[in-house]
Amino acid sequence: MKRSIFGRIWPNATAVILFVAFAFPVYWMFATALKPTGDIIAEDPVWFPTDVTFAHFDKAVHADHFWTLVRNSVTVTVLAVLMSLAIALFASFALARMRFKGRGAFVVTFMLAQMAPWEVMIIANYMLVRDSDMLDSLVPLTVFYMMMVLPFTILTLRGYVAAVPRELEESAMVDGCTRAQAFAKVIFPLLAPGLMATSLFGFITAWNEFPLVLILNKSIEKQTLPLWISQFRTAFGDDWGATMAASTLFALPILVLFVFLQRKAVSGLTDGAVKG
Repeated sequence: MKRSIFGRIWPNATAVILFVAFAFPVYWMFATALKPTGDIIAEDPVWFPTDVTFAHFDKAVHADHFWTLVRNSVTVTVLAVLMSLAIALFASFALARMRFKGRGAFVVTFMLAQMAPWEVMIIANYMLVRDSDMLDSLVPLTVFYMMMVLPFTILTLRGYVAAVPRELEESAMVDGCTRAQAFAKVIFPLLAPGLMATSLFGFITAWNEFPLVLILNKSIEKQTLPLWISQFRTAFGDDWGATMAASTLFALPILVLFVFLQRKAVSGLTDGAVKG
């Protein structure tokens, strides 16, 4: 009996502890953004904001080049995600449906590319962009971000394509569809959860990327929002209120996307990982 009770309690207790551990930094970021400066730098921490102020948000939004950086981040992120999805759709179909020499090695290569940290490639990427005379441009950022998320996107969508019965595709082709039409009308609609999961992953990866844009783009007009957050640190100290307000605004699009795509994204990640 005691073992049975303990078996029910410890998973719930562990879940609560993990939830608090992950949720508290988010709460503290948002709460700090709403506190006046005096409460932020007080010796005793103020756990709950009482004198709520939006002055830090106002300062963050009216920082230099804010809307330019928003436009750059949205442009680079959306283009990188769309490009990776377009390429991954055809690549995943080829890996799941076709048999060709070197197919296994091709899949292993994508897995190794996914495991390798992109930071080790920063110097090589910088030299490549520099020699191509494309520093301070959004084009290399878009291409590199697309390459960052492409292996994960291909491997996840491959599992979804492999899970679609071949009979459905063959039936469509018997009814007069070409292979391309069968893919568009039969397979593609069934990939919606996988597309949402990979899109969310790609958006988060490209949206949060910091080191590459720091190295490649020195002009503030060609930078993205992660560097905007760092500008509230000066030689005179850190403006924690503005930094936390900027961090809250920066995280808001990801939170909104996750809320709307949560169910599809979670099922897409799990199904794509175990099928195929």
